[in-house]
Amino acid sequence: MVGALSPSRAGDFMTCPLLYRFRVIDQLPERPSPAAVRGTLVHAVLERLYDLPADGRTVAAAQDLLLPQWRRLLDEEPAYADLFADDAERETWLGQAAGMLERYFGLEDPRRLEPARRELYVEAVLDSGLLLRGYIDRLDVAPSGDIRVVDYKTGASPGPGFEAKALFQMKFYALVLWRLRGTVPRLLQLMYLGNGEILRYSPDEADLRATERKINALWQAIERAVRTREWRHRRSRLCDWCDHQALCPEFGGTPPPVPDREPADIFRSRRAATDEL
Repeated sequence: MVGALSPSRAGDFMTCPLLYRFRVIDQLPERPSPAAVRGTLVHAVLERLYDLPADGRTVAAAQDLLLPQWRRLLDEEPAYADLFADDAERETWLGQAAGMLERYFGLEDPRRLEPARRELYVEAVLDSGLLLRGYIDRLDVAPSGDIRVVDYKTGASPGPGFEAKALFQMKFYALVLWRLRGTVPRLLQLMYLGNGEILRYSPDEADLRATERKINALWQAIERAVRTREWRHRRSRLCDWCDHQALCPEFGGTPPPVPDREPADIFRSRRAATDEL
């Protein structure tokens, strides 16, 4: 095995190689953002919603799960309590999460669904030796055996020019499932709870082979950056939310020296790191 890659880290490198370096090689700490933690909270509620009997999966039941799940997250990460300036700000934030849960019920009826798996960890090794891994929010399997891959997003749906980037993560998962099961998923479904829209895509083998070529080329670019120690920075709208502006040349900063580690050590630490999916 030559290394490992998740959709999140692949997305980091495509967005900005220097960001990938900061997260994977330097492993610099980052502050949790209210938006990211809200996404974690909403995902946790939707996962546990399907523990309830089918007829009990209502809007009210989902919102009843909100505070217990928030308390659980606080127990696990007490620093989340510092995200808010005061109680009013926290209540507004919780209200936004509740609104996203209500919006979910406008997209599908969970009383009519029985997911095959939730928060499913998957991994597969490509012929190149690269390990792909990640967590799938939900996997639905029809009586016919058709597979639907579902991912919840707590932001708004992308514009037409950005749909391909949004679907890359889903094609990544579809490729892993194809390698594991020998079956191409029938449908990839991104559910945007920020504005109540769904992006659907039906892949085929040609799609997934193209995705595999793209991922292998991406890994080769990562390996080249590791060898040359050249990690280019790339300006984008996401820079506004980056924790590492003080170290980025785009903002007048200077990156620290690259850690003096052999590539094998870097790749081992990458496999051991927690992926944000």
